[in-house]
Parts: sequence; structure tokens; C-alpha cells
Amino acid sequence: MKVQQAVNLFTVDLEEWFHVCGAGGELAADCWEQLPSRVELTTRLMLDLLDRVQVPATFFVVGWVAERYPRLIEDVRRAGHTIGSHSYSHTRAYELGPARFRDDLRRSVRALADVGVPDVVCYRAPEWSINNRSLWALDELVQERFRIDASMAPLKMVGDTSFPRAPHHRATPNGVLLEVPPLVADRFGQVMPMGWGWGLRMSSPSRVLRTIDAANRKGLGAVLTVHPWEIDPEPPRVRLGPRLQFAHYFRLSGFVDRLREVLRHTAFGRIDELLV
Repeated sequence: MKVQQAVNLFTVDLEEWFHVCGAGGELAADCWEQLPSRVELTTRLMLDLLDRVQVPATFFVVGWVAERYPRLIEDVRRAGHTIGSHSYSHTRAYELGPARFRDDLRRSVRALADVGVPDVVCYRAPEWSINNRSLWALDELVQERFRIDASMAPLKMVGDTSFPRAPHHRATPNGVLLEVPPLVADRFGQVMPMGWGWGLRMSSPSRVLRTIDAANRKGLGAVLTVHPWEIDPEPPRVRLGPRLQFAHYFRLSGFVDRLREVLRHTAFGRIDELLV
């Protein structure tokens, strides 16, 4: 069953620049405490941008960050944005398995509750990792009283092109969850991530706006997703494998200006509007 409302959503995965799934090496989890933090600076830049363009956002917060920067999360909440969970440890869902996923999820909820964010009902898995390898995670979310998931990308590299492109309901053994997928586009005979990552960064504002308008004319909302580290004026540079290097660094230069143009010319609503 499809959701009738066509609401564009702007979302932020609030994580550190070194929260890169599968990176290992100097970015492995046991090295995080020794790495320079940029999350306060970049998140405040994001909050300033959203304030200037008057766009409400949903911030999916990594619990590890919430524990270390409680005032930052409080400022996000005070600015009027919705806060959801982006896991605690920023580990792909299918790497955890059901029991560890549940523990990670509960730990993230506790971390957010401890900084004044109770009743978290929105979730996004790191790297869109609720896919055909981890559909069991949807039922885990329902059992933990989540109502919205935004983890299933209709894209081959992280999900499946057969996944619906519009918000829709997913039935699980213990209830129903609203699934909110990110914006994709058909280009060059392939499905590309128009609403996030390298696809959003490589695209001109006019092309992104045309894609959003095309979705809206079909009665579909467009979901955009960014990370605070993507607007860092001096992003730290580390050596990554070719795929991760491309995904993490491609066309960062000037991205904040391109993003601002998109936000200035698009109407965005709140994610809880989809629950009405």
C-alpha cells in the first residue's frame, strides 16, 4: 500500500567524517577516539544553512556521537528539527545479525534519550544496509516501537532496483513500518543516487530540481540525504580504497553552494507528516 502524501524530505545523517563503513585501517572503530573530530563544526554549519533557507530536516544521529556531543544534539532539537537514530556504532545492519542489531538499536535509543530526545520513531541504517540480506531488521524496528524506516535504497550497489521508489508500508510479523526511500533517477541506462552521495554532488542544482519536480508531478515526494562532513570547508583527507575514495571525496568542492541552491528552490516538509 502506497502513502498518498507527496512530501519532500531533507535528511541529514549526523556522523563523523571517519564513520565510513568498511574502511578499516586508520578509520577502524578502535581508532575513532584518536582521530580529529569535525562533527561539531560541520553540524553547526549545516544548522546555519538550514536556518537561512528555512528548511526543516530529519537528523539521523549516530549514538556514538550523541554520547560525546550532547549539547550539539540539544541544539539540533532546539532548532526544530526531527531526530532519529542512525544506529549506535555505524555498522551495517547485515553485518550485525538480529541480536547485535537489536542491541545496537537499543543503545542508540538510550544515547538519544540521555541527551533529551525520548520516543525516537525514525531510523536509518548505515549505508542503506537494510536490504535483501537483512529484511529481518524491519521486524526488529517494529518491535522496538519505530514507525518509520529510511534504510532501503532502490539502487543496485546498496539495495535493489526493484525496491519501491515512493514511501510505502512494509508488513512484518509484528506490525507495519513506513518505509521512506531516497531519491534515485534513471540516467545512462542505470539507476543513480540523485538524492544523496556522489550522484547528488555531481549533479547541477537545475538537474536535481528537475528530478524533484518530475517526482512531485507524479505525486511522489523526494527524499534528499547529506552528511555534515560533505560541507566541511577543510575536509580531512585519508587514503581509502578506490570505491570508498570516490564515494567519500568526489566533488566535495563547491557542494555547499550547489546544495543551497537546491534547498532555496524546493519546498520540504516534516517526516512526521507522512504518519498522518
